[in-house]
Amino acid sequence: MTGKLDGDAAGGARAGILVTGSELLTGQVHDRNGPWVAERLGALGVEVADVLLVGDRRADLQAGLRFLAEQRVDLIVTSGGLGPTADDVTAEVVADFAGTRLELDVELESRIAAIVARWAARAGFAGDSLAAATRKQARVPVGAHVLEPSGTAPGLALRVSDGPTVLVLPGPPGELHRMWDAGLAAPPVAEVLARTRPFEEVHLRLFWLPESEIAQTLRDVGPEVEESGVEVTTCLRRSELEVDLRYRAGAPGAAAAAGTLVAEIERRHGHHLVSRDGESTDAQVARLLAGHRIGLAESCTGGLLAGRLTARAGSSAYVVGGVVAYANEAKVGLLGVPAELIEAHGAVSPEVARAMADGARERLGADIGVAITGVAGPGGGTEAKPVGYVCFCVTTAAGVVKAMDPVIPGERADVRERSTDIALHLIRQVLTS
Repeated sequence: MTGKLDGDAAGGARAGILVTGSELLTGQVHDRNGPWVAERLGALGVEVADVLLVGDRRADLQAGLRFLAEQRVDLIVTSGGLGPTADDVTAEVVADFAGTRLELDVELESRIAAIVARWAARAGFAGDSLAAATRKQARVPVGAHVLEPSGTAPGLALRVSDGPTVLVLPGPPGELHRMWDAGLAAPPVAEVLARTRPFEEVHLRLFWLPESEIAQTLRDVGPEVEESGVEVTTCLRRSELEVDLRYRAGAPGAAAAAGTLVAEIERRHGHHLVSRDGESTDAQVARLLAGHRIGLAESCTGGLLAGRLTARAGSSAYVVGGVVAYANEAKVGLLGVPAELIEAHGAVSPEVARAMADGARERLGADIGVAITGVAGPGGGTEAKPVGYVCFCVTTAAGVVKAMDPVIPGERADVRERSTDIALHLIRQVLTS
């Protein structure tokens, strides 16, 4: 077995994440633990080398542990496989990996039994099967540091001779989250974390900028940035382009190189720049709407914008309401859009979007009105108004009007989701102009 115990050359520790659960491989359940753990480790300055997803099979778990050890990681974090059923074998496999064995922790068994007893009293279950399940979860690798259960299964932290430290956490996300701080504080894990230095990070968010444009900027400035140790990642999420910079605190020349790149992005693409600190558009709009009242009129998005705005706590302070006016008669009857306007220009048109925004604002008693009407597809498009053609309009009681009518690429779900992005950006532009 090989393992890297002295941190990477850049002054930090490397980690691998091993998530187990056969249901995750079938697509029935989406993995929430791998990304969550990776994000938390990154915030601590730990370089995540790999995130592996394997089934509840002994051989696959063993292979996953061996693979991560071969990547010379300092820490392996596992998630899942600590329960009472026969396919919960993580503790046993980790013990074999560490060259040790399982033994019954009698005091731990008593503590788990007390937890199980409270549940059994409520559920009406008892008997030998519960006792056997409790005993199984109380069998831990010899020499492991035991983390108190946040459900019924304990976590584990143990050093592996000439290999990585292993932190074993439960699969249910709530249990893993509650155990996280205790896992970091466990002596074997704390020793690894003490050897790392945090990352300095810059998070830029740009709207409606093609990836090709930022790619050219990175090619022009990239060599200097790469030589300084600054890692740059770009990701297009629907309508927003995320550019993230990361480097080790104190790395020679890294801060200056990152500053140069950020300045060049601002110089070339400042008109598209939404955030310099990673703040989401949703958070910005929520903050900017303080003191305002907003009313919504949605057709092709069917209430997605209203759902997005009201997903945040406290949104009742500024969201008055919304109208899903899908049919033309709803646009006329609920929003006051003149029927002759629809007849002349069509339900999907800048003119009707303007009337919908004004109608939402006036009929809901808001000072900001927002409208979305479009052709989401897959059918219904014409040469003049193809699938993806969406009309937006934001109007205010003060007479400000902001409108767009782009053709949005993608399938139906993409068009609808990206339409909510665009609407939020138009709201933001109106509030910041």
